[in-house]
Amino acid sequence: MQAKSQQLQIRVTPQEKATLKRLARGAGQDVSGYVLSRALPDARKRFGEIVHALSAGEDHRFVLAELNDLLADLTRAQLPDAVAVAPLQIEDLSPLLQNYVVAMVDQACHMRDVPAPGWGQDVPPLEAPYLATPLRSLRLHLLRAAPVPFKRRNIFVDSGVGARV
Repeated sequence: MQAKSQQLQIRVTPQEKATLKRLARGAGQDVSGYVLSRALPDARKRFGEIVHALSAGEDHRFVLAELNDLLADLTRAQLPDAVAVAPLQIEDLSPLLQNYVVAMVDQACHMRDVPAPGWGQDVPPLEAPYLATPLRSLRLHLLRAAPVPFKRRNIFVDSGVGARV
């Protein structure tokens, strides 16, 4: 965990302060920890960490599998908040990985019937199709089997969020 080196001050009414203290005590946290856990939920933090790992050059297959696991495990209530903000490092990714992340988020949102975050529209789809295998005999299968959010991004894979090969 990164050391805290900054301070943030907010103004609240005496009633709001008392409510925050009561809620924090009920959650077994101090007020700062409670407010941070509400403002920066663990799922949003984890989403950012995974995208950072992609930008750090780690083996993208394993990192995308982690992203798959995170998105598949989030509930309908958790998902919108977890992906509401574009991770800072998304711009550091290759166009393929940017589109892959957006497609995964879009598919997870579609599966949970929640709106996809607007930041995905800032990532232009790939100009040329990306096929997950060089085998010509599987191309037709990929063109048919790819989930729609991936097809919109010009990415052709045989499974999406929630599936494991």
